[in-house]
Amino acid sequence: MNATGNEPKSGMKILLLAPHPFYRERGTPIAVNLLLHALSEQGHRVDVVTYHLGTDVAYPGITLHRIPRIHGIRDVPPGFSIRKLICDLWLLAKARRLAARGGYQLVHAVEESVFIAMLLKKRLGIPYVCDMDSSMPAQLVEKYPALRLIAPAMRRMEGAAVRQALAVVAVCDALAKLAAGYKARRVFLLRDVSLLEFGEPPAPGDNREALRRELGIAGYCFMYIGNLERYQGIDLLLEAFARLTRDGGAAGASLAIVGGAAADIARYRRMAASLGIGRQTVFTGPQPVARMAALFQAADALVSPRIRGNNTPMKIYSYMASGRPILATDLPTHTQALTANAARLAASEPAALAEGMRALMENPEDGRRLAERARQLAAER
Repeated sequence: MNATGNEPKSGMKILLLAPHPFYRERGTPIAVNLLLHALSEQGHRVDVVTYHLGTDVAYPGITLHRIPRIHGIRDVPPGFSIRKLICDLWLLAKARRLAARGGYQLVHAVEESVFIAMLLKKRLGIPYVCDMDSSMPAQLVEKYPALRLIAPAMRRMEGAAVRQALAVVAVCDALAKLAAGYKARRVFLLRDVSLLEFGEPPAPGDNREALRRELGIAGYCFMYIGNLERYQGIDLLLEAFARLTRDGGAAGASLAIVGGAAADIARYRRMAASLGIGRQTVFTGPQPVARMAALFQAADALVSPRIRGNNTPMKIYSYMASGRPILATDLPTHTQALTANAARLAASEPAALAEGMRALMENPEDGRRLAERARQLAAER
């Protein structure tokens, strides 16, 4: 347990369930960190139950409670896994002990921890808010198609958890619509925000040309930022860039892929080499959020090739605020945030994505127009 500052004099006492490594610079943990900052400023007292992995944060009124270290589990990547399930069982035990003696007025449940919150409500009568960043049945079926047979049962479970919640906070239109379809009591749509405003001014050594030299970027640079899980479409991105190169449309161009675990980087580096684009493809590994603005300036276009999922990637809002043109797959995960006049949208297959790359390279004025409209759209929303 890590006590973090003086307790505020007013506000609610909240139990927040964060079923992931915290803090880590990736989607949901970033969102939870922003939430804790806001709750602390409003004077609430929050006990956060989270995994044994991650870096402590310190805000007045916020206390972290970590599950015990689990032998053999040194990381838990995004998405469902046996490791995540084991950690969630420990999270359940920790949350039950705290809730039994904590005097909480509310449980704030992130992602699948809503099922833990539902149990706590049944046993102790504590109301809960469902923080809906994704749909668990949809995620599981996408990753394990054989689970389609039990998808109706999983949806019934998800629906029950949503209906019993005091309110549902959805991060995108698709999830808000899903919650409304489950007959949630109240649904709030709270889209993600650009992280550029939370970064730091670029360091002197992070100017465009210096950073491009450091990273090995040359020519027109397409950049992807995020994790390298299968649903992100990195296979599609590499195949599209290889096609563009074979067709002679990427002379001197480069592809920069920012983020990812070491094993994923190694796998995709081998794939890039096998496709003949190894020298043009740069894998930078994870970079701090504070460096995001500088990375965007080093790029000429930003790419989101995601192929599955219905929630909008958090990075899209930073992409939109970057001043760089965006190329994204023409799927609801993107189109609920992007429009055809704010991004280049392409079908999720290599030829279409390659054509989108070519269009941005050959029409820089059109790219600038798209980038400006995306920035306006981000500000409006």
